[in-house]
Parts: sequence; structure tokens; C-alpha cells
Amino acid sequence: MKKNIILLLTLFLVHVTCFIYAQAYRNGPTEKDFAGYLFAYFKGNAVADEAVCFAISTDGYTYRALNGNRPVLDSKTISKTGGVRDPHILRAEDGKTFYMVLTDMTSSKGWDSNRGMVLLKSQDLLHWSHQAIDFQQRFSGQEDLKRVWAPQTIFDSAAGKYMVYWSMQHGNGPDIIYYAYANKDFTDFETEPKVLFVPKNGKSCIDGDIIEKNGLFYLFYKTEGHGNGIKLAMTDSLTSGKWIEQEGYKQQTKDAVEGSSVFKRNQSDQYILMYDVYGKGKYQFCISDDLDRFKVIDQEIDMDFHPRHGTIIPLSREELIQLTSHWGKPKDIPLALKRNPVLDGFYADPDILYAHKTQKYYIYPTSDGFDGWGGFYFKTFSSTDLIHWRDEGVILDLKKEVAWGPRHAWAPTVTEKKVKGDYKYYYYFTAAQKIGVAIADQPTGPFKDSGTPLIDFKPPGVTGGQEIDPAVFNDPRSGKSYLYWGNGYLAVAELNTDMISIKKNTIKVLTPDKTFREGVYVIFRNGIYYFLWSEDDTRSENYRVRYGTSTSPYGPIQVPENNLILQKDPAKGIYGTGHNSVLQVPGTDEWYIVYHRFNYPNGIKMGDAAGFHREVCMDRLYFDANGQIVPVIPTH
Repeated sequence: MKKNIILLLTLFLVHVTCFIYAQAYRNGPTEKDFAGYLFAYFKGNAVADEAVCFAISTDGYTYRALNGNRPVLDSKTISKTGGVRDPHILRAEDGKTFYMVLTDMTSSKGWDSNRGMVLLKSQDLLHWSHQAIDFQQRFSGQEDLKRVWAPQTIFDSAAGKYMVYWSMQHGNGPDIIYYAYANKDFTDFETEPKVLFVPKNGKSCIDGDIIEKNGLFYLFYKTEGHGNGIKLAMTDSLTSGKWIEQEGYKQQTKDAVEGSSVFKRNQSDQYILMYDVYGKGKYQFCISDDLDRFKVIDQEIDMDFHPRHGTIIPLSREELIQLTSHWGKPKDIPLALKRNPVLDGFYADPDILYAHKTQKYYIYPTSDGFDGWGGFYFKTFSSTDLIHWRDEGVILDLKKEVAWGPRHAWAPTVTEKKVKGDYKYYYYFTAAQKIGVAIADQPTGPFKDSGTPLIDFKPPGVTGGQEIDPAVFNDPRSGKSYLYWGNGYLAVAELNTDMISIKKNTIKVLTPDKTFREGVYVIFRNGIYYFLWSEDDTRSENYRVRYGTSTSPYGPIQVPENNLILQKDPAKGIYGTGHNSVLQVPGTDEWYIVYHRFNYPNGIKMGDAAGFHREVCMDRLYFDANGQIVPVIPTH
């Protein structure tokens, strides 16, 4: 018995560890970033119409077809039968991968003619890898298989895998909803098909669609051959076989329906159930607050196409731009997209760099969204225009690459220096409340840690605070480089020419006044050194930016009377604006301030958690005729 318990605990820990690491690097947008929707559908029973089409919406009510309502994928290329139906699309847990599953079928060959499905995978919604699977060839015991219909995919967090589920009929038996787990590459199944759901009456069920809410899984399905409509069953464990079946039907029409799908409205607690009223050639949309009671909203829906059985997922503004840039923007759907935040997802403490080597801009943030600032890796994002930012991936993982500081990856800063005719990149970062440095030949890494912390001590005379928030500055006057740091105090030291060590005899405390908390940043303009810092706590809505000036990188810092330059704007719902860096566009007097704020619009409601669910923003920074910084107006 004891051995069995130990084995179970070991398996559990292995599963949890694998699951945590599978979730660790989130790369895509979160709900706060969603700005629209993608509708994947097919058009009809003609062979030419049995193909995947896409449409977009910015409000969830008005949809416009992309590519002139023509297919976005060639059915003959991706399928075995030459036609595909019932597209289901899913955003993966990493936020940036997409899975799509299709019925491999042409209705012209008969409703019992198909034996499989198509699995597809994409990183950009434009280019899709694909694998068609014939179930009679792939699995044994399928000799009497008649049809394989309407597959869908859901992430099963209990298993840490993607579950594909669909309906199958064997011989004269009922259509039953089965499932199997996809392999890591989403090209095949790693388990045999098993029964997921069959109604207690033992009769047919097809077109299953599962959505999770508050730990419960809601399965909407169509009865087939007995009654005609959409029913609901619920469970708290996908593979338990224990389903609670609700009485009655969920469709709000007496007409025949099929192909239901539910999606959550962006930045809302409401859900929309849509289904194919196939006999009338139309779709019906219903709205619900509880996934139980539904109200028809057809009068609010506007589409310039006639879809059959499809699904809808949310899109970020970058994804909307990417799709419309490729397929063309529909003329009558506005894409009035906000500028901020500039990065999708939860990030904070941004440091910005223009790299002469690549002639691109880079943002190096703290990876946010971890309870208690528990992030352990750093990423970077690149841009050629300061508008569209590309996720370049993880550049340093503390758990794997920094033995002296495997936790609390915070507030990095980076600089580019020419060494022996080529550029190198020096990346200063906080780890376990100490400051380290890593080096790379490219702004995107890979960065290699120096092996020991650079700052793991308090400057002379300092007794409180933390050794965090480094800022590197290359003095254009002297050619020397300096490292600034500190929470609760501000210190500076000159860096040696190797850029990975400091001259300890040059350490100086520069704390400007009592408003200084953390997040220093230094720039030089017209003979003046500007010191910017954050006041208050990052969990506070009043987190804000002040500045001072000096004639030397060593201070002393003069504090102007009106030195508050960035703060909350409650009228706009903007709070917690702080921890900034500054960019000067090379060769110009054009400046930008990059900072984080509470995530919009929900951050202000999150309490302390707002302090580690932040987002990165960018606005213009101006100077008046006297060289004073003009207060920044934070924008959406």
C-alpha cells in the first residue's frame, strides 16, 4: 500500500511539474488584449463550398468575410476526400498557437461516406500544417465505422493535453461522442478513441461543443434521429463519464438546427450560443449570462455571407491586422485599434533599445502575471516601426541558466556596445533581489549569464531597500558607462570596460528626495542629464513618474518644482503608470516614454494583484523651450 501511495504521489508530481512548465512561457494575448473575433466556417453542400472560410468582427455582432468569402485553405490539398466541413478553431494555452480540426467529407458522396478528420496547426492563422487521419487505417476495430463528424478540440488541464472529440457511428448503432488525446505536434493521436458522452437514453448525439466556466464543462450537443435540437450536459471532469443532463432544448427556434457553438464575448461575462438553422439557410445567435437561459439577438447580427457550422475565437489587434493585411480589409468594418498597450499579455518594467546592428527597436520587460511577482524568465519584443511588435521569445530563464538567482525575474535593462568592430549586448537584470549581467552577440540573445551577481550588497550608508531595478547609461560626453540601481535608495557606479564589473570605488548614493521609490532611468539631452524615477508602490493606483536634472551622470540631482510627468488618468480608466524607460529615435529629437500601468480595464478592481498584472504602454515625450519635461498624457 505504501509503495502504491509513493508511486501515485510521484506520478502526480511529474504531471504537475510538466503542466506548470507547459504553462510557463505564455506568449500570446490575454483577454484584456482581445479586440475582435475570427469566424471559421464552411458555406454549403456543393463540393466547392466544402472548404474553410474566414470572417472577422470587432464587436461580435457585425461580421465580414475575408478573401471575398472564398476559401482560405485548399480542401483538395489538406483532405483525403477533397472536401472539409465543420471547422473548429482553438487558441492554445501558450496563447500564440492555433489548432483547427475539420470533418474530412464531401456530402456529394453520402452522409455515411467519410471515415476521418483533418488536424491543422498554425502560429499565425495564415500558414497551416495539416494531417488527414483515416480512422479505419489508423485504429483497429473500426471495420463497421460509418461516419466521423464535427470534431472539436479542448485543453484538458487534468491531463495536460489537448483532447479532440467528435461523433462516430458504427453499423446501425447510435452516433456517440468519442475523444482521443492529440500528440504534441498535433499531427496524430496518442490514445485510442474512447467514449466521452452518450445520453442516458442511449440515443444518438452529434455536433458536441464544450466550453469551460468556473470549473464546469458545458457540453452542448445535437440530438440526432429523435427529436431535433440542442441539449446541454455538464460535468466537472471531462473523462469521468459522469454527466448531468439538462431537460429541454437550448435553441430558441422551432426550426431544425445543428452545429452549435458557444463563445465568450470579449471583456464581458456574457456568452453567445450560435447554431446553424440549416433548413432556412441562416444562423441564429442567442446571448446568455449563465449558459442556461438564452435570448435571441438576431436583430443585432449583421453578416455579408451565409455560414454553415463554424466556430468563433477572439483576436488581438495584431492578429486582426495580420489577417486583414494578408486577405484584405473589408471595406465597411472599422479597425479603429488602440495604440496602447503596445505588447499583448502581462508585462511590466519595460526597457527600450534601438539596436544599430539590426536597425530595429526592442522592448525588454518583466514577464508579469505571476502571483507575488513570481516570474522566472525574460523575453524581448522587436519592432521596425514602434507600432507592431514581434515576440522574440525567452532570452533568459533564471531556473535553467542563473543558478545564483533562480527566481524573481524583474526589471531588466540593456545596452549595445561596439567591441572589436562588432556589437555586443549587455543585459542587466534582477534575480532573487540581486542584480546580474548576461551577454549576447544579438539583441535577441541567447544571453549568457556572467555566473555571479554584479550587485548583491548595499552601498555604504544604506541600510534599507532592495538591490533591484538596474538602469545602464552610456555617457555620450565621456564614453564611460554607468549602472544605476536601487529600491528605497538610488545608487550609481561606473562600469569597467568589460561591462560585467563595476569600479567599486566609484559607488555613490544619489537619492534625489523622499519621492524616490525605484525604477530609475537616465537620458542625456542638450547638455543636461535627466533622471526619471517612480514614486509610490507598483500596487498603488498612484504609482507615477517624476524627474530631476544634473550636469553630471554622478549628480547631484536638482529637483524641479513641478516634476511630476506621468500619473493616472481616472477619466480614462488609466492607473498605476510608472517604471519607465525612454527612447530617442536615432538622429532626431523625437522621444518616447515606455512604461507600465494597471491592465485596462480590470486592473483597478484587482487590489494588490493589479501590481503584478500590468501592461506595457508607450507615449510621446516632449520638452519645452527651457528643457523641462512636459507632463505626459497617457493614452489608450
